[in-house]
Formats: sequence, structure tokens, C-alpha cells
Amino acid sequence: MAKGKDNSIIVSLENVYAKLPPLPAGVKEFAVAVAPWLAIIFGILGLLGSLAAFGFSTIASPLIAIGGGVGLATNIIISSIIGLVTSVMMIVAFPSLLKKKEFGWVLLFWVQVLAVVSAVITLSIYSVVLALIWFYFIFQIKSYYK
Repeated sequence: MAKGKDNSIIVSLENVYAKLPPLPAGVKEFAVAVAPWLAIIFGILGLLGSLAAFGFSTIASPLIAIGGGVGLATNIIISSIIGLVTSVMMIVAFPSLLKKKEFGWVLLFWVQVLAVVSAVITLSIYSVVLALIWFYFIFQIKSYYK
């Protein structure tokens, strides 16, 4: 498991999500079975999307900045960087998730933390809510990873 400060963040959030109603065992088992495949699929798609966004931002950022949208250009670049990092993390998590290792679960947790950070930076309330919902599912399946 994560050590020190990482562990305290996980434990704090786990205590919050533990107060919510649990999912049925069958749903948890299904989620554990599909989690590795979702991670690899979205990791690859995210990697491709992030690289495309970098290409777009390389061309569009100067034009957006000239038009007065410096904040938008910055958001595109920051989102692309975070997207690239989270995509790589999901791809790295794939083998550990298949073997139900805790390392894979911890990577999924940090992917969600970065998703919240990205959503806050880009002021996307929808993305914040979606990430918080995903935290619920991640904490529901935590016990399956050792």
C-alpha cells in the first residue's frame, strides 16, 4: 500500500465513502473483472487523445492567445498533460489489476485524484461530479486487491 501521506489521503477518503451504501457483491465482482479492461482501453484511447490534444494545442494555442483566450490555451495544455499522465498510469495499472494487486488499485485511485485536479483547474463541475462518483466505485472494489 501507499506509505505516509499517500496512505492518509486514501484512508481519509475511504472513511467518507465507507458511509455510503455498499454495492451488491455481484456488482463488485463484475467491476473487478472489467476494471483491467476498462483501464487498458481508456488508457490507450486517452493516450491517443492526449497526443492529439497536444498537436491541436501546438497549432491553436498561439491563435487562441492572440484572440485573448490565454486561459483557454493554458487549460488545453494542462488538460493534455494530465490526460497523458493518467493514460500512462492506467496502462501501467493493467497488469496489476489483472492480478488483483493493490498497486493497480492505487494507480486507479491516483488517476481519479488527477481527474479531480484537472476538472477543478478547467472549472468543469460535471467532471468533478463524475470523478467523485468513480471514487465510490473504486472504494467499493478496494477489498478485492491485495
